[in-house]
Amino acid sequence: MEAIHILVVEDDSAINALLCRVVSDAGYDCRGAFSGSEAALLAEKYDYDLILLDLMLPGLSGEEFIRQVRKGKTMPVIVLSAKAGLEDRVNVLRLGADDFIPKPFDNAEGLARIEAQLRRYKKFSGLSGGTVLRWGELTLDRERIIVSVAGQELTLTAREFEILALLMEDPKKVYTREQIYERVWGEEYMGDDNTVNVHISNLRAKLSKASEREYIKTVWGIGFKMAEEARA
Repeated sequence: MEAIHILVVEDDSAINALLCRVVSDAGYDCRGAFSGSEAALLAEKYDYDLILLDLMLPGLSGEEFIRQVRKGKTMPVIVLSAKAGLEDRVNVLRLGADDFIPKPFDNAEGLARIEAQLRRYKKFSGLSGGTVLRWGELTLDRERIIVSVAGQELTLTAREFEILALLMEDPKKVYTREQIYERVWGEEYMGDDNTVNVHISNLRAKLSKASEREYIKTVWGIGFKMAEEARA
């Protein structure tokens, strides 16, 4: 069985050691980093399957680390932070985090969230079948895990890729936020629109940088679908 590598980024040595012990006891390979700068160097040098990230870090803040790592990496990033306000949660999701766990947290819940993220990431990484989806100048290659607009390759997170693939598989269908959440996150929808909205917003922003066309249309009061005008 291939080892799962997790990077724990936490400047408090006691908390870092605790998280590494929880992760290691669950059978994962764990490495600790104690500053954002150290974590950035490690993430550039090695391939991790998941990152646990505190926000208040010396050297490079957690927010800046997310911005940097999302320039070329798609692994899940779970934020662990005492900054648990709505604005903080939305901000890190917009930056590219996949989940947010407020401190203090239960170790069993934290481990369950890690396992859920790894399941989805491995499913995303193992997509096969050679299916290439196209919508106008937008192309999504499920086998090579590549999205491009007019030949310009985009860097998407696993969640953004899955959302786009879902919409492109049935481009005329309007997907509700509940349907998107349950299909992409694989969890029961609890009525929180922020998570889906933020990921859709991030996806739109990346598409708009490559093309002036709007590829994802909001159907007010219902949800989202592919924009017909972008197909021409």
